[in-house]
Amino acid sequence: MRICKLGEDVLRQKCVPVESNEVNDELRATLNEMFETMISADGVGLAAPQVGISKRFFVVISDDNVRRVFINPEIIKTSAENSEYEEGCLSLPGVSEKIVRPVKISVSAIDENGKRFVLDDVDGLLARIIQHENDHLNGILYIDRGDEEFKNKTVELFKKKAERAQKKLAEKEAKKRSLEAKLAAKNAKKGK
Repeated sequence: MRICKLGEDVLRQKCVPVESNEVNDELRATLNEMFETMISADGVGLAAPQVGISKRFFVVISDDNVRRVFINPEIIKTSAENSEYEEGCLSLPGVSEKIVRPVKISVSAIDENGKRFVLDDVDGLLARIIQHENDHLNGILYIDRGDEEFKNKTVELFKKKAERAQKKLAEKEAKKRSLEAKLAAKNAKKGK
């Protein structure tokens, strides 16, 4: 699966809930593919919009090495106590920033088999990952929760990267068309 990068519209959309009839083998296959993509990218969480799907689900493997699936998650409680932690994101490779989030959360969600579950008083890395991935489902990126100047610089950086990639692609296409035209002219000469 291709991981969408900052600047792609799908990352800023509020995702739609997954219907109960959509929790099926097709969704489970997508979830497995997301786990594979996340692991190969050295990530700890991956939300559906990050792979171009505007639906409310994400996958997580925290420091306890347990594969967790959250479908239609709702954070139902957060602690008053906050902590700061350096966050990164597979959709913003190469940048990170210290972000303040609640230390503990309780979350309700549906698993890959359609069963509702609640995780109470989750803390540590898992709590942070759940909050980060849940933000993705609402079109929020971690840079929206940090320093405004850092956010603006990061947005500009990714905009320039996208422009360079677009320019390279256009140059490649122009070169290809030029070669095709030369080949066609050569073949036309041979035909005379």
